[in-house]
Amino acid sequence: DTIEYTACALLDMAMHQIEDLSDFDLVEFEKKELDRLGMPQGIVMRHRPPHFLHMFATNYYAAGYYVYLWAEVLDADAFQAFKEAGDIFDPEVAGKAKQFIYSAGNTQPPDELFRQFRGRNPDISFMLQKKGLA
Repeated sequence: DTIEYTACALLDMAMHQIEDLSDFDLVEFEKKELDRLGMPQGIVMRHRPPHFLHMFATNYYAAGYYVYLWAEVLDADAFQAFKEAGDIFDPEVAGKAKQFIYSAGNTQPPDELFRQFRGRNPDISFMLQKKGLA
């Protein structure tokens, strides 16, 4: 799972760095890039480059594929707040999540809202633990 998403994210970032697409061969690019990354032969990418079309369709979608991994970091860290409270249904933590995450919309930068919810920057360690990597 993690290797599949990471490979897609790295491939996506590499594609976004190409400046001249006049002789671009997507199949060849994918093969060379996965070889360069050392992608294990027994693991396939979760999504192949043609599935990335929505990322190139307009200038308004600029998150890139890695956003899926970042969402997992935020999800695991937010869930950790409930675990730290000793109750996954803790009303105080739920109220903070509602105030700073779910109902804040675009009132402040998302990173600032997360810091207000957790009192610090996101911590990747909870996602790594969830995946059995730490």
